[in-house]
Amino acid sequence: MTPRETLTTLLHDLVAINSINPDLVPGAAGEAEVAAYIANWLKQAGCEVHLQEVRPGRPNVIAIVRGTGGGKTLLLNGHIDTVGVAGMAREAALPSTRDGRLYGRGAYDMKGGVAACMLAMAQAAQHPPRGTVIFSAVMDEEYAGLGTQAVVEAYHADGAIVAEPTELQLIVAHKGFVWLEVETIGVAAHGSRPDLGVDAIAKMGGVLSGLEQLQRELQAQPPHPYLKTGSIHASLIRGGQDMASYPDRCILSIERRTIPGETPEQVEAQLQAILNRCSQADAGFNAVIRRGLDRTPLETPLDSDIVQLTERIAQTVLERPAEIAGVAYWTDAATLWAAGIPALLFGPVGSGAHAMEEWVDLDSVEACFRVYSGVISAFCA
Repeated sequence: MTPRETLTTLLHDLVAINSINPDLVPGAAGEAEVAAYIANWLKQAGCEVHLQEVRPGRPNVIAIVRGTGGGKTLLLNGHIDTVGVAGMAREAALPSTRDGRLYGRGAYDMKGGVAACMLAMAQAAQHPPRGTVIFSAVMDEEYAGLGTQAVVEAYHADGAIVAEPTELQLIVAHKGFVWLEVETIGVAAHGSRPDLGVDAIAKMGGVLSGLEQLQRELQAQPPHPYLKTGSIHASLIRGGQDMASYPDRCILSIERRTIPGETPEQVEAQLQAILNRCSQADAGFNAVIRRGLDRTPLETPLDSDIVQLTERIAQTVLERPAEIAGVAYWTDAATLWAAGIPALLFGPVGSGAHAMEEWVDLDSVEACFRVYSGVISAFCA
């Protein structure tokens, strides 16, 4: 079969396997079945293959082509979990091909990039370069990124490409995030006794106003060349027990999107400053902050070998200059960068990540395969 035919068949098979992340949809299938398929395919293609159990029944697939000696190590990375299909028509979730596109949940985000990596690994296995090539097909990117965290604990590389869909752009920067909670504390009482009750929900009003002011201040800061500015927003709020009672607690969940140079500690300090102002304005104000999950931004230098080589090879494959850009969302590339592995994103064209209709352009999947193969040859030499 031609590379295009192989990629189409491979991608169809990958999309047909349910790999919805169970941390997003309780009881969902998870990554075990698709991991077994990928491991078997790569083993038959001549790769050394290991299953790295990150959580019970939720492995990473690690495929390796050992170099002949003397070259650099390249890591290709792609996640194999998907979001759910709630609201999708059943036929929209299943793989189908028309007009040069493959449709179905996960086709774009990101089994198209995974298929291109797999075929590039198969080609490398037939003609090993001097350096070693590793492909990590990872679990859990859509929730907490546990898969790639496990990869960097066990493997290292001199450069990495994450095959997230990028519209064939080289993505060298993206935002991070910090999740926080603020809990305002009141006093429970019957609704008829305002002399006894303290309304925790009303106390949250000053915090919400402070978030709006902080968002305006963030937008007024000098923008990052690829990412603009950081941002903050209220995501969820809950409190109260019934209509006839003063609520004794109110919990606000907050997401802060960060740009390079901003740390979780700085973010928490910004929020604490809001609470301090609320306390100064209201002697009865009482609140606490809890910091949850956080992930670092990505900013890979343009003079990194992996960036320069990928840019040059993409220009040859695409027959035009490859655009360098940044994106607002977070990816596993930041985990690689934090572990000392220069990383960028490069992946296919498509639409519908997390949406009701999802598709990937098959020509672009083939172009990604050719770029990954070219980078393997040049980087690992």
